[in-house]
Amino acid sequence: MSRGTENGSTSEARARLLSTATRIFYAEGIHSVGVDRIIAEAQVTRATLYRHFAGKEELVLAYLDQADRGIRAQVAAAESSGESGSDRVRAVARSIVDGIKSPGFRGCAFLNAVAEYPDPAHPIHRTVLAHREWFLDTVTELLGQAGHEPADAAGRHLVMLRDGAMAAGCLFDPELVSGTFLDGVEGILQARPA
Repeated sequence: MSRGTENGSTSEARARLLSTATRIFYAEGIHSVGVDRIIAEAQVTRATLYRHFAGKEELVLAYLDQADRGIRAQVAAAESSGESGSDRVRAVARSIVDGIKSPGFRGCAFLNAVAEYPDPAHPIHRTVLAHREWFLDTVTELLGQAGHEPADAAGRHLVMLRDGAMAAGCLFDPELVSGTFLDGVEGILQARPA
C-alpha cells in the first residue's frame, strides 16, 4: 500500500508523481520508463518518490489502482442510470467507446500492463487479473439483468469483444472500431434466450 498521504489527504508531490507516471506508463509502456525520468518530469526529488512509494512497482500498482477506480466509476454511473438492464449494458459499452475515441488512446491499461508482467505470481499480474475478474462479474450480472440467464457465456463474449475493440482502437479507425463493438454488444443483447 502506498504511503502517500499526509493528514488524510494526498500530497501534491504524490499526485504529481502518480499523474506523471500514469501519463508516461500509458503512452510508452511500464518497463521502458525509469524512475529517474518520472522524478525529473514530476519535478520532485528521489527522496520524495520513496517517501510516497516504496519503489517503481508500488507506483505501477497505484497507476493501475487509479485506472481501476476510474473504470469502476464509469460502470457505476451506467448501473445507476435507472434504465433497463439492456440499456445499462449499452451505457457500459458507450463508456468503453468514449475511451477508444479519446485523444491519445493506446489500448487497455490493464492488457498493456499484463503483457509486460506475464508471471502469474507477480503482484502487477495479479492486480490485472483481479480487475478483469471484477469487470467480467459486473458485465455478467448486467447481462443477467438484461435477460440472459445464465449470463456467463454472454459476459465472456462481451469481455472478448471489449478486449478486441481496445486492441484495435489504437491500431485502426476508432470510429469504425467503436461502431463494430457497439454492433457486437447489440448482437449479444438481441441473442438472449427467450
